[in-house]
Amino acid sequence: MEFGFDAADDAFRQDARSWLQAHLTDAFADAAGQGGPGSEHEGAEARRAWERELGAGGWIGIGWDAAYRRQQAARTATLTQQVVWAEEYARARAPARYGHIGENLLAPTLLAYGTEDQRRRFLPPIARGETLWCQGYSEPGAGSDLAGVRTTARRDVAHDGKATSGRATYRVTGQKTWTSLAREADWCFVLARTEAGARRHRGLSLLLVPMDQPGRIEVRPITQLTGTSEFNEVFFDGAVAAAEDIVGGEGNGWSVAMGLLALERGVSTLVQQIGFAEELSGVLREAARATAADPVLKDRLVRQWAELRTMRWNALRTLGSSSEPSHPGAPSVAKLLWGGWHQRLGELAMQVRGASATVGPYDWSGERAYELDAWQRLFLFTRADTIYGGSDEIQRDIIAERVLGLPKEPKGGVR
Repeated sequence: MEFGFDAADDAFRQDARSWLQAHLTDAFADAAGQGGPGSEHEGAEARRAWERELGAGGWIGIGWDAAYRRQQAARTATLTQQVVWAEEYARARAPARYGHIGENLLAPTLLAYGTEDQRRRFLPPIARGETLWCQGYSEPGAGSDLAGVRTTARRDVAHDGKATSGRATYRVTGQKTWTSLAREADWCFVLARTEAGARRHRGLSLLLVPMDQPGRIEVRPITQLTGTSEFNEVFFDGAVAAAEDIVGGEGNGWSVAMGLLALERGVSTLVQQIGFAEELSGVLREAARATAADPVLKDRLVRQWAELRTMRWNALRTLGSSSEPSHPGAPSVAKLLWGGWHQRLGELAMQVRGASATVGPYDWSGERAYELDAWQRLFLFTRADTIYGGSDEIQRDIIAERVLGLPKEPKGGVR
């Protein structure tokens, strides 16, 4: 597979670099590098405004058909130019995106499975940076195993005690957990069971649910080891979703959900890896300042660099192949690669710093509690990388059963 940049890509890179330099000023400059893993709370107001700045500049959805964007300056980019934009964005240390879930997960799903009406209603506000989304997949009893979803959505022709002129709706009831951006999001795409009595993969649907429903939707932050609350629990108590806002049709939720996860774990990880490269560079700078020459540590650092390069080329190979994204094992391989790599990077960051990694800044006046520094947050947050988004065990099962053709693991234990 050949993946290179030509003169048009180089010109696009200069345009991207110039725009970022001109617009990353004032409050946006202060928010540079904020909002990464374990730091979702940082620079919230500036980052929300930054989404609208990106939208006005035409930088959201640059790979979509222009008919679904309707921005003031809608740029159109080839596949390689989309990679260029991601690289320049990371190198500029621009604020972490609030609109990632809408642009990189929901939008491609609507383009693949949605109706024309859904695309024209939901994609332009995302492209303008106006609408934020969250993902309602995991539940207390259905994390990596999404087929165990118990949240229900029952068809209804009236709500609030008022007639709806036959306009069908669904009442969504249940609980979701580990929901990023639930407090900030305007909408949530929810995997729910629309067929009573259906089990496992059957009877599931993906519904688009507005979050502004007081009394019907409650969001409770989850405090993490880092002391921050990037994730939330979301409780739906008869929340209303319009029937026309089911993606892919009623009962087809499993296929749609798996297609979306392929986007989350596959192609979009390339952007994630660019951020990983920046984190690795920081760890290498820390190591260069260390006085002790530890050959074992140096070997681990070199391996970490080589593994990241391998992940990058695997992601580029996926981008360059028309068949690769549909391969049943590609998303699982990508998740296994980056989850373990990022976790090892957090461990390396602590090892490089030695004993100083166990302490951090403290305000002795007592006005502020002990706060973790960036490397401590990285270490603690990455403990979850091999669990969320599909645990390593689940990914290995998928590869074993769907790719290698091995027999399925017996249910209920070994007899």
